[in-house]
Amino acid sequence: MKRRFQDFAARLLAGGATTLLIGAAAITPAATAFASEGDILPYEIHQHRLDNGLNVVTVPFPSPGLAAFYIVTRVGARNEVEEGVTGFAHFFEHMMFRGTEKYSKAEYSEALKSTGAAANANTSQDRTEYHMTGSADKLELMFELEADRFQNLKYSEHDFKTEAGAVKGEYTKNFASPYQQIYEKRLETAYSTHTYGHTTMGYFDDIVDMPNQYDYSLTFFERYYRPEYNTILVVGDVTPEQVVALSKKYFGDWKRGDYEPEIPVEPEQNETRYVHLENGSIPPYLSMSYKGPAFSDTQKDMPALDVLSSIVFSPTSDLYKKLVLEEQKVRFLGGGQFDSRDPGLFTIQASLVDKADMPYVMDEIEKAIAKVQREGVDPEQLARTKSNLEYGMAMGLDTPDAIAGNLSHYIQLTGDPESINRLYGLYGEVTQEDVKAAALRYLQPERMTIATISDDETAALQ
Repeated sequence: MKRRFQDFAARLLAGGATTLLIGAAAITPAATAFASEGDILPYEIHQHRLDNGLNVVTVPFPSPGLAAFYIVTRVGARNEVEEGVTGFAHFFEHMMFRGTEKYSKAEYSEALKSTGAAANANTSQDRTEYHMTGSADKLELMFELEADRFQNLKYSEHDFKTEAGAVKGEYTKNFASPYQQIYEKRLETAYSTHTYGHTTMGYFDDIVDMPNQYDYSLTFFERYYRPEYNTILVVGDVTPEQVVALSKKYFGDWKRGDYEPEIPVEPEQNETRYVHLENGSIPPYLSMSYKGPAFSDTQKDMPALDVLSSIVFSPTSDLYKKLVLEEQKVRFLGGGQFDSRDPGLFTIQASLVDKADMPYVMDEIEKAIAKVQREGVDPEQLARTKSNLEYGMAMGLDTPDAIAGNLSHYIQLTGDPESINRLYGLYGEVTQEDVKAAALRYLQPERMTIATISDDETAALQ
């Protein structure tokens, strides 16, 4: 269900990782277990936790000969609590492909090819995800390969420094984008304490120093690449008994760890904050980021804000039609919040035609928010929006990889893939009062960080 209209904005303007796009419909019934009536996922989710804390999730799905194999490691930028060593969650997304004593990097790739799969990984604020989709007949080999590197990763100091250099190159390439630069500045300004204040890549000074942190890299792996931080997720032409048996065989002896980071709590924000980037190479840019809620599958704040986002900022909204289509003062407008384990940012973004219109555009956005805070939303529009969001959430879960990718999103947030079904139920319960209350609670000036780009030395809005 998550913010389809925001996805383009995230890629174009935020410079950060994208979130989940939910979907599921048009699935052909087959001889498999179905979920409870009313669940968004029409297939049963089987969970089994090993004695060492590893969670094993299986979703049998009618995809003859095909299986998606995911490992969700609930470790991301959020876990980087120590000064001077940010970026290591993302670093291990790279390093995990360096090989082991049993399977070198080349041997791992060759074995993987025999499964018909290609392995990949990505990192966000809250997790690192490793995934492949291949032949179900080769599932045991997938287990063997992943168990080996998760428990026996081995790399020399030389290999470490080489990969650290590659990470620096990736950062430098990304940071060439003004949108990435303002994204980084926005996080640093919005958060004074919480680790969401740095990007997944980490602080540049830490990346520069990373080649000197070989010993810390071993500590990081020792802390977090433990069963209690991980979930194995298999979707496709498999059975729960098969997946659990393979999990016990290959991961059952994996030793549980004892490290728990103390994630700093972000204090309440009580004033509007500003950050500006002087850059005339791109069109003028404005973002307004409010401190929003953490993800919850029991509270309606996030679903209510999703509804508000669609009604107020989507291409069908009155504000979009006015600013983009009629007045043509804005090139792009979008808004919404990514899911996160701790309170995140509800961000409205606009790419402008003329920097002189920035105060006017911001004023129109605030008027649209104030109208919802004062009057709520139209009941018919609310019903249509909820229906569209629910339909969007019910679209596209038609392959093992799509189902696994969506379930992994909820595993990263709560550790429980059933959150997808609980969240779906909340959308149907959202009322006018819920939308109004969420707007009043979160979309207040004292909770806002304004980020701008223009060819001026200082921001026009300060």
